[in-house]
Amino acid sequence: MALKLRYAGNTDVGMKRTHNEDNLLVLQEENLYMVADGMGGHASGEVASEMAVNTLAEFYQETSADDDVTWPYKMEKERRYEENRLSAGIKLANLRIFETAAQDAAKRGMGTTLVAMSFAGNTAYLGHVGDSRIYRLRGEELTQVTSDHSLLNDYIKMKDLTPQEIENFPHKNVIVRALGMKETVQVDVAAEEPEAGDIYLLCSDGLNGEITDDVIQKLMIENRENLENGCDELIKAANKNGGKDNTTVVLVEVIEK
Repeated sequence: MALKLRYAGNTDVGMKRTHNEDNLLVLQEENLYMVADGMGGHASGEVASEMAVNTLAEFYQETSADDDVTWPYKMEKERRYEENRLSAGIKLANLRIFETAAQDAAKRGMGTTLVAMSFAGNTAYLGHVGDSRIYRLRGEELTQVTSDHSLLNDYIKMKDLTPQEIENFPHKNVIVRALGMKETVQVDVAAEEPEAGDIYLLCSDGLNGEITDDVIQKLMIENRENLENGCDELIKAANKNGGKDNTTVVLVEVIEK
């Protein structure tokens, strides 16, 4: 039996940027939710993030409609079908962005992060590349359930940095993995069993780069009953705190199992 879900999403250019390179997409019939944060000059970041969410959505539509569709990548035996499906779709998005950038000088170097969640049966599947995040609010406890593919996070893992060293780290915006950078990409995929009442937040780093996890937690709890309002309040808080980047959020609540 499928989970019963409700969702809301919003994106905002922020206070400093002139255009929005983030994209979000919800494919309701597949219970698929995505946020991408593009990078690259001349608006090509926007192209990359749009290609990422559209390619993944198309892959889900094709594999749902026809069981005999040939997948572009082999299944990994140790992963479940839905984990493989999510991973293959993200790898395909990476390849399309990479090839587009290689063929068009104006788009050279474009790339994007991507976080995606799908729900099948009683299970939530999470896939990501880059430093966009997925959080889970369970009761009143907020947990970051993805691990940033960033230089800062690599340093934290290796060197056990102090809070002050983290705050003063000079290369906070450097990501070590993104879609479109190379012909192949490693995708982090995980599965977990959600509980009724869980709320998942997918966001670009325009959110967590401006407000702390404590503020995110407080706003999610306060707006638990109204997800649309929750999205607006999270973006408003990021903008109030500087809004240096585009901010995109998607909230997904598990209503019942």
